[in-house]
Amino acid sequence: MTAFLPRAAIPVALPLALIVVWQALAMAFGGIRTPRPDHVVTEGIVLFASGDLPMAMVQSLGRVFSGFAVAAALGIPLGMLMGTVRAAERNLDPLVESFRPIAAIALLPMAILWLGTGTPAAVMLVAYAAFFPIVINTIAGAKSVDRNLILAAATMGLSRAAILRTVILPGATPQIAVGLRIGLGVAWTAIVAAELAVGAKSGGGGSGGIGQMMFVFFAYSIELNRIVVCMAAVGVVSLVLDWAVRTLTGRIMKWKQP
Repeated sequence: MTAFLPRAAIPVALPLALIVVWQALAMAFGGIRTPRPDHVVTEGIVLFASGDLPMAMVQSLGRVFSGFAVAAALGIPLGMLMGTVRAAERNLDPLVESFRPIAAIALLPMAILWLGTGTPAAVMLVAYAAFFPIVINTIAGAKSVDRNLILAAATMGLSRAAILRTVILPGATPQIAVGLRIGLGVAWTAIVAAELAVGAKSGGGGSGGIGQMMFVFFAYSIELNRIVVCMAAVGVVSLVLDWAVRTLTGRIMKWKQP
């Protein structure tokens, strides 16, 4: 393909080709309930101009960042503890591994019972989903630090806290960054499911988040073109978040990309 297109155009060429094929198939065989790219673009412009789509994205992002912050605040210290203290890993690992396979959406009944059908329940589900990638990668990062460096630091008389701060934490940072990157992606995925299921409303606007916007379009009007707009917006935001995390971590850790 590089013989026909500039290398920079290749990532754009395939999506455009798929959209052209989609448009052709929808026009040839689609019915009234078949979403079409031209209709999706039109609805996207309407939703964006009305402010509904930006408002929904802002509300969802607020919940994602809140849940992600909770997950990072709990996951990184716990991961460092389990990665550096064998007794802690031995006692806590069964607990972590027993909860890790449970999907966040499975906690929905308890989240609604404890926190209601609002933002706190959505934040709880997001925090739960993002917690495990962060803690698992932090454990792996702490355990990957060269033991000779730790022994050398101990030989020089550094305290355990100083070794943790100056040797283990910097050595584990690239793996922690990987966990944060995965955790943020999982958090963004979880918010759509949480808002779809919880119907979370923050009280700050009518949409209640991108997930609830999709639910309303499905349940009350079956606006498939608008649902596709929401799906595309979720994908674009996910791409931007991942790019932002990679750029930020790349600048912080110039010696090693995550």
